[in-house]
Amino acid sequence: MAGGPALRHAAFRRTSSWTRGHQVGKGRLEAFSDGVIAIIITIMVLELKTPEGHSLSALVPLAPVLLSYVLSFVYVGIYWNNHHHMLSVCHRVSGSALWANLHLLFWLSLFPFTTAWMGENYLAPGPTAAYGAVLLMAAVAYWILEQALIVADGKDSVLRGAIGSDWKGKSSPALYLIGVALTFWRPWVAQLIYVLAALMWLVPDRRIEKIVAR
Repeated sequence: MAGGPALRHAAFRRTSSWTRGHQVGKGRLEAFSDGVIAIIITIMVLELKTPEGHSLSALVPLAPVLLSYVLSFVYVGIYWNNHHHMLSVCHRVSGSALWANLHLLFWLSLFPFTTAWMGENYLAPGPTAAYGAVLLMAAVAYWILEQALIVADGKDSVLRGAIGSDWKGKSSPALYLIGVALTFWRPWVAQLIYVLAALMWLVPDRRIEKIVAR
């Protein structure tokens, strides 16, 4: 057909121009992540069993399960909070960022399993080590997502300046590794390290909020 190649070339140029001007948005990534995290919390609470009895003493045998749930709820809340703040200063996402986000959600989705296992086998080395390993991989996955979003935003990435030295992000995996290593010596020390790492992240971090305000 006469003029066919020229028309196809013109259409390709228009499509490329539209793609450059309309980067992949972050709305669907945020909505999907919020939905998955909500489901993770729902699954964790459904794992809690009703105590056998009507007195408060009936809760005593379930204390390890309840404490494991509280710790995991705090961790999921920390990830949701940081995920929200991180995306608030990002303007676009890439295909790599989408896969990195799924990678993070995969490890977060294992929280209900390891939480229940550790809670039902209090101070057992295997479940405690598995819990720490999932914490470690989730921290690594979050860092990978962070870097993918920085690359997607380019050289003017606000996130790059906001995270700074990121001492929390660097120290957390080290704490989890120490915790996993200690599980076969003193499981209760490993669980204490997991709690301390969570408390470290509960301290408000205003870096991103300050940059947004400016």
